[in-house]
Amino acid sequence: MNEMARLVQNHDYLTPKIAGQSGVSKYEFYKYVHENGLEPVSRGIYSARDEWIDELYILHQRCPHAVFSHDEAFYYHGLTDREPIVHTFTIYSGYNTHRLTADGSSKSYTIKKELLDVGKIIVKDNNGNLIPMYDLERTICDLIRSRSSIEVQDFSSALKRYVSRKDKNLNRLMEYAKLFRVENVIRRYMEVLL
Repeated sequence: MNEMARLVQNHDYLTPKIAGQSGVSKYEFYKYVHENGLEPVSRGIYSARDEWIDELYILHQRCPHAVFSHDEAFYYHGLTDREPIVHTFTIYSGYNTHRLTADGSSKSYTIKKELLDVGKIIVKDNNGNLIPMYDLERTICDLIRSRSSIEVQDFSSALKRYVSRKDKNLNRLMEYAKLFRVENVIRRYMEVLL
């Protein structure tokens, strides 16, 4: 139980997996959770502190293969000023996201398994936790691929913001565009905006 007390001191969130990596059995983990009143914040994830719940980190813990994308990445990269109400992530085709999206707090997109990690980076969220997210150029490819479901003014604003950035990488953008088969569409938009 001393090990569990140490884990509680060092982690904002605890799971049986984290405890197991420190040599604590599932039985000992759940006994400690019950006896010490750790709060369940999601299925199999507990918090010892009464603090703001980091929904992105919890979603990442529930589905480690998912990569935050679309609205989440637009906001993170400064392509929009509106913080997303619904968390958006991408997962490989065939993954059952029903439990993750059933409550309406998140939305999933799917992609071929071999393309899931293209442009994936690790970033710090607003609470300082590390989560996977797509880089700027992959986010632009997602914007182009989803253009029919995005409002026209939001779409144009995001593209204009990308083009005006000093840290944009047009070569990488075109590499990704080939992979996602949006090369011609991106080339047309870039010719107009650049």
